[in-house]
Amino acid sequence: MKILMTTTYFEPYKSGLSIYALRMAKGLVQLGHEVVVLTSQFKPDLALEEDLEGVKVVRLQVSMHISKGVLMHGLRAAARRWVAWADVVNLHLPQFESPNFARECRRQGKPLVVTYHCDLEMSGSLLNRLAGWGTQQRQAGVLRQADIIVQNSLDYAEHSPWLKPHLEKVREVPTPIDWVRTTPEEVQAFKAKYGFQPDEHILGLAGRVAAEKGYEYLIAALPKVLAVYPQTRVVHAGTWKGVLGEEAYQAKIEAMLEPLGKHWQSLGYLPDDEFRAFFGACDMLIFSSLNRTESFGIVQIEAMLQGAPVIASDLPGVRQPVLNTGMGKIVPLRDAEALAQAIIATLDEGKAILPHAEDYLRRFAKEEVAQTYQMLFEEVLRR
Repeated sequence: MKILMTTTYFEPYKSGLSIYALRMAKGLVQLGHEVVVLTSQFKPDLALEEDLEGVKVVRLQVSMHISKGVLMHGLRAAARRWVAWADVVNLHLPQFESPNFARECRRQGKPLVVTYHCDLEMSGSLLNRLAGWGTQQRQAGVLRQADIIVQNSLDYAEHSPWLKPHLEKVREVPTPIDWVRTTPEEVQAFKAKYGFQPDEHILGLAGRVAAEKGYEYLIAALPKVLAVYPQTRVVHAGTWKGVLGEEAYQAKIEAMLEPLGKHWQSLGYLPDDEFRAFFGACDMLIFSSLNRTESFGIVQIEAMLQGAPVIASDLPGVRQPVLNTGMGKIVPLRDAEALAQAIIATLDEGKAILPHAEDYLRRFAKEEVAQTYQMLFEEVLRR
C-alpha cells in the first residue's frame, strides 16, 4: 500500500503531533507499506528530501510563517503529484494547508483519512487568534470530506464543536508509544547524571513550552507544596527555548520562575532512553493543560508505563488516562489550590502501577496502533 501522510511539522521538530506522525510512519513501513511524509522545511538547513528508516520525507520550502503555521512554496503541484502516487492519504490536523490535499483527493478519487489531533484555541495576539480561527474554518470542509476521522478519544470528539457534526465517522485510536520499560539501573544512572538527591521529590513536566500547558498554575501551586514537602523540585524535560509562536509565553514563565530558584530545573530535550528514565525517576507527572488545544497528552501514557502517576486537568480527552487506570488525580482547570492539594495527596500515597492499568496501557503500543491504521486504510480502499 502507498500511503501519503501530511503534517505541517515533522522530524526533527518535537511535539506530540510530530512524534505521533513519525511513529506511525515508521510503524506502517515495518508492516511492509510505502510511506511518504509531505511536510515543511521549517528550518532552512533541513534537507528537501530524506530517508528516515524507510520513510521518505519530502519537505517544501516555507514562503511565510503565520503564527504557528506556515505557507509552503509549490504546495499545489506537490499535492497533485503525491496524491496521484498514493493509494490512500492521511492528513494530520491542525494543518492550514490541508484543503489543498483534500481537493486533490476529491479530484483524483483517492480515499482520505484525517487524524484530528486537536481543536485550535489560540491565545495571545490578535494575529494568533485570527490564525487559529482561519485554520479551523479551512479545515471544516476537510472534515466533511474525510472518509474516516481518527481521534485519541471519543470523549474529546464528543466535546469538540468541530468533530461533533461528524461523530458517525470518528474512530477512537490510541496514541502510539514505544512500549519499553526503563530499568532500575537506568533510573539510578539518570538520577546521578542530573543530580537528583535521594531525599527529594521530583514533579515532572514533559513537552515543549506552550501557552496551553498552564505552567503558571503549577508555579502558583508550588509554594503550598513546599510548605509540606520542602525537598520538592519541578523538573522539565522537553524543548524549552525556541518553540515557534511561544516566545512571549516563555518569557512570561521565566520571569515567574525567578523566585523559585533551585526548585525548578529544565533538562532540555532528552533521547528516548533518558525520557523513559526521567519518568521512572519522577514521583509524578504534572499535566495542567488549559484548553482544547490539548486533546490527550501522549506523555501521560509514557509516564504511567514507567510507574509515575499523573495529575491531569479535567479536560475532555486529557482526563482519560487517569480515569482508565486510576494512576493519579484529576483537577479543575486553572485552580492552583486544587493542584497543590492533589500533588500533596499523591506524594502522601506514593507510586504504584495498579493491576488493571496494564491492559489499558498496552493498547498504546505503536505496533498495535499501526495495525489499527492499516485496517482503517484497507476499509476505505474497499469502499
